[in-house]
Amino acid sequence: MADPTELIDLDDPSTGSPEEAASALGVDPAKGLSAHDASERLARFGSNELRTVKGPPLWRRILAQFRDPLVYLLLAAIAVALAIWLIEGEREWPVDALVIAIVILLNAVLGFVEESKAASAVAALAKMTAVTSSVMRDGRRQRIPARELVPGDVLLLEEGDAVGADARLILAASLRVQEASLTGESEAVAKDAATLPAPAALADRTSMVFKGTAVAQGTGRAIVTAIGMRTEMGRIATMLDETREEATPLQREVARLGRILGTSVVIIAAVVMATLIIVQPVETPNDIATVLLLGVSLAVAAVPEGLPAILSLVLALGVQRMAAHNAVVKKLSSVETLGSATVICSDKTGTLTRSQMTIQRVITASGESRVTGTGYSPHGTFEAQGSASLDDALRAEHIVVLSGGSLAGNAGLRMLADGTWAIDGDPTEAAFLVAEKKLGADTRRQARFERTAELPFTSERKMMSTIERDREHGGELVLIAKGAPDVLMDRCTGIRVGMDIRPFDDIVRAKARADVERLSNDALRTLAVAYRPLVPGEEAKLDGSLERDLIFVGTVGIIDPPREEAANAIAEAQRAGIRVVMITGDHPRTAARIAAQLGITSNDARVLTGTDLDALDDMQLARAVRETQVYARVAPVHKLRIVDALQTDGEIVAMTGDGVNDAPALKSADIGIAMGQTGTEVTKEAAKMILADDNFATIVAAVREGRAIFDNIRKFLRYLLSSNMGEVLTVFLGVVGAGVIGLDDASNGTGLVLPLLATQILWINLITDSGPALAMGVDPEIGDVMERPPRRRSSPTIDARMWRDVLSLGLVMALAALATIDIYLPGGLVEGSHDIDHARTAGFTTLVFAQLFNAFCARSDVVSAFTHWFANRWLWAAVLLSALLQVAVIHLSPLNAAFGTVPLALDDWLICLAMGSAVLWFSEGRKLLRRRSTMSL
Repeated sequence: MADPTELIDLDDPSTGSPEEAASALGVDPAKGLSAHDASERLARFGSNELRTVKGPPLWRRILAQFRDPLVYLLLAAIAVALAIWLIEGEREWPVDALVIAIVILLNAVLGFVEESKAASAVAALAKMTAVTSSVMRDGRRQRIPARELVPGDVLLLEEGDAVGADARLILAASLRVQEASLTGESEAVAKDAATLPAPAALADRTSMVFKGTAVAQGTGRAIVTAIGMRTEMGRIATMLDETREEATPLQREVARLGRILGTSVVIIAAVVMATLIIVQPVETPNDIATVLLLGVSLAVAAVPEGLPAILSLVLALGVQRMAAHNAVVKKLSSVETLGSATVICSDKTGTLTRSQMTIQRVITASGESRVTGTGYSPHGTFEAQGSASLDDALRAEHIVVLSGGSLAGNAGLRMLADGTWAIDGDPTEAAFLVAEKKLGADTRRQARFERTAELPFTSERKMMSTIERDREHGGELVLIAKGAPDVLMDRCTGIRVGMDIRPFDDIVRAKARADVERLSNDALRTLAVAYRPLVPGEEAKLDGSLERDLIFVGTVGIIDPPREEAANAIAEAQRAGIRVVMITGDHPRTAARIAAQLGITSNDARVLTGTDLDALDDMQLARAVRETQVYARVAPVHKLRIVDALQTDGEIVAMTGDGVNDAPALKSADIGIAMGQTGTEVTKEAAKMILADDNFATIVAAVREGRAIFDNIRKFLRYLLSSNMGEVLTVFLGVVGAGVIGLDDASNGTGLVLPLLATQILWINLITDSGPALAMGVDPEIGDVMERPPRRRSSPTIDARMWRDVLSLGLVMALAALATIDIYLPGGLVEGSHDIDHARTAGFTTLVFAQLFNAFCARSDVVSAFTHWFANRWLWAAVLLSALLQVAVIHLSPLNAAFGTVPLALDDWLICLAMGSAVLWFSEGRKLLRRRSTMSL
């Protein structure tokens, strides 16, 4: 049997007839495929599913958790520690290496678990949106999962159905399809089975229906010509494989920090070890071990071992908070990215708007009214110009235009169990039903008229008509027409004025055309309604000749209303210094109107179209994207180009969307945000975050959360780095100034004596540091984070001011710890009377207290630590726990042996506490000077 997918031109089957498609695919359009043929083709061609990027195997996903510069440094420290352990021939366990390894493993497990949870959430969303299709098989109608469709299947299409595959129409009756998810067009596209004379653009292939779209009106029958990746949706999915995915700002910054720390560790360790070799020649293996041990100590002191784990924990907690607000983040590092966004590019239809066509204005011969209320809820009022209500004549005309528009359509309106309203069929037709119900005229219309025939809408005729039997007038027949105003006006000879019929002369016609132009200038889609009583027997000739000598009733202005919550969210984003850019496939005038209503731009703002973009080179586009807020009539390639141009200009871009045409731009953006309810499978796959409620306002909540997370990351980075700098300087200055503080005398000629042991440094980093740093990761928002502009892409997380703080605070900690050691050792500046173990324990404890005080200082570089002193109960709990652990390591014998400590007396503890508080007073003095300096500007 020949391969059906090779028997016709699958790139454009619209240029062949339905009979040719049926013959080529070996199917009887009346009976469909047999179950045997369908099963055989399913086995041969595979499932009708889009290819997803196959995830890496489990072992690669686990190894990916170790792909971090800081982790590389820690692995190097493990290797050196193990080498020393082997050289020294120790029988005990290598504590240094084991503790570092445990931290690395915990971090990897945490990252793996959290990303797996996010993947599960995305999979659950995909199940919620699974599609089924009606097909003819073995001569009978069946409902099957869309993934089981095969080439040659005969699709049966009805209002409300999702189209499961690309298919060539055989029959179409008033068929209109919503293709916004594929082309960006908000209006439904009229379809028919006529063969196209030549290849056409995707939006103009009226004889085809496409996977991922939805039937808005009418019925149809079509032969499946392409499935899976061969569909038009699959072609766009293929583009994703060619789209480069950028690293997030946080990933770039952490990598940069790792490089800085790695370089610093190598330089510091090399300098100190070189100094030792010069001062004290290395001759024996023990000497080598001593020098290497010092190098490991410095490496351990310089590298915040807990940083990867703490960073993952803070981001994981942020992911959980976002999930509680309907934002599913697929990757931990994306949490911070959204908080750094400088531009949000958003699709219009269904994202900024409700995707619910609504009649907003009605114009008839006696006047004009505005209709309040949005969406499909039939709650609203009619407000005439200069009056809060309609007079008798205007009301009568309004009833005719709205009831006529409802009759000349096939949509339905229904209330759901939860009290909300939903439609069946074309949203534009449903708009008449909603407005009619607002006017209270629907009940009478339903009882009065009965349809007997229909002249369907076509793109050539631009109108549709129905023939209705009027029960209130003896069952006489009346033709009711709805369509483009210019088309209907050309067929009208009269006009309805109140209850009378008057001539539709040139003056009246000109006024009606001016009304239509006025509505169009307000970016409203216009439709007109007309009617004509039929002469008995005239209905037998059911063709376009009946649509003559019509009586014009009026025109309505329809709009897809913007979401109210979107307007508030946009205002909040702009207050935060974030540009909101609309990118849509809709008409420029409509896009400009919606953008103005939402507050994105002013009414006279510039709108660029896809044609305009094609005429711009890269340099011209770079200038244009700085000023343009609205793009209309754009294709997927244009969206991708806009996002790339913004990124090249230094912007951090968030891109929202729900259609498959948004997917390439979503993947290229710094953070792509897909709609969870209306978003397509491809869009969700490409995005880094999914909005479970499709609410644009959720993005702003996520931005606020992202900014708060970034603030907290800076807090614990300031804390960790300054604390680790204190440890580095304590070791470095202790070695260099050993003779000053009495460490040389304490050695008694037995070799080098370090101010801190490697295990003590590990204790500080992994136990004392980690708890307070993690608590700072959940610090409550202090002030309004949305009042300041976003961080630029070029702005480092750790700027020059923070580095100055890190160095100065680290120096204060080191001097406090070394001064404490000097107090206890004989031979120092202050003559003490204790041995090296006692002095080192005191210095060790002072450094711990200095870092605990630093936890409160690091919450801000300007605001006093005594402000919001008790705002974070977790920080207090972490500090108290760390203090208790320090008491344990000093007073428990097993820990004394492991960490080289000895018990301290009460007065020793008080001295350590007082010396450690030096960092608090130094920090408070500096903050006071900064506040005064700011006030004087």
